[in-house]
Amino acid sequence: MKRPPVFKPGVFKPGVFRKRTPRRAHPRLKGLSINHLLPNVLTVLALCAGLTAIRFAIGGQWQAAVVAVVTAAILDALDGRIARLLNGQSKFGAELDSLSDVVSFGVAPALMMYLWALASAGSFGWIAALAYAVCMALRLARFNSRLGAPDLPPWAFNYFTGVPAPAGAGLVLLPMVAGFEVNPALVSHPALVVPWTMGIGLLLVSTLPTFSGKGMRVPTDYVVPALVGVGLLAAFLVAQPWWTLILLGIAYLTTLPFSVRQFRRLQRAAADIQAPAESDAPPAGAPAPAPAPEETKGGAA
Repeated sequence: MKRPPVFKPGVFKPGVFRKRTPRRAHPRLKGLSINHLLPNVLTVLALCAGLTAIRFAIGGQWQAAVVAVVTAAILDALDGRIARLLNGQSKFGAELDSLSDVVSFGVAPALMMYLWALASAGSFGWIAALAYAVCMALRLARFNSRLGAPDLPPWAFNYFTGVPAPAGAGLVLLPMVAGFEVNPALVSHPALVVPWTMGIGLLLVSTLPTFSGKGMRVPTDYVVPALVGVGLLAAFLVAQPWWTLILLGIAYLTTLPFSVRQFRRLQRAAADIQAPAESDAPPAGAPAPAPAPEETKGGAA
């Protein structure tokens, strides 16, 4: 008996199945990626922290206002480093960062100090607050104008010109932070706060070279001790936040003479290296020296 065919003839005739048309590619969305947006998000959060510090200061909540400024400083330190890591640097981000710094580290600390102690000094207190805020704006404008300056020597890239903005905000608030642990009447006297505020403003616009820390590298043998030190610092900030901030501010002030000395040393070393090179160079308009015999064409091998 003959078995029937498994497949009926004509089922798989050519042309029965339609050819699948390729799907149309979806257009790529235009805009910034998350990598480019994340630094700007941190900058906006730092601006919000600075404005929140002003709100707390108006309500007399001084400790919360200081915490808000410290939060803005941490976010400001993160946004630049994250932008460099993610290759998300832009002119827009640099301008936004400066505007945020003016509010968070210029206007907010000036208003905090005025409402806390400078108001009792009358016109002198307001002049000190204005001077500090203006100096902060001038310091940031000078920093922006020197971004990517080609005339900056290589050995000077690890130094700021003047005290940076977050450090200036921390230093000007140092009397207020000290008032959280000692008698506020001792550190809030106008005779102390007015010259202190104006002095920090002068440090902002000064030409004093200060350590930037951007090019700092930790040797391999000191990685574990450095991590232990960071953990201890975090523990002290939780257990004794105000004394820790006071000690950090004093420690930063003590580094200023060392930064100036190190900068001058590098400057002298660069001048000593450059001086022999300039003395060996022929004077302008002098004829070029004759080439050595082995350098002339057709010379002896």
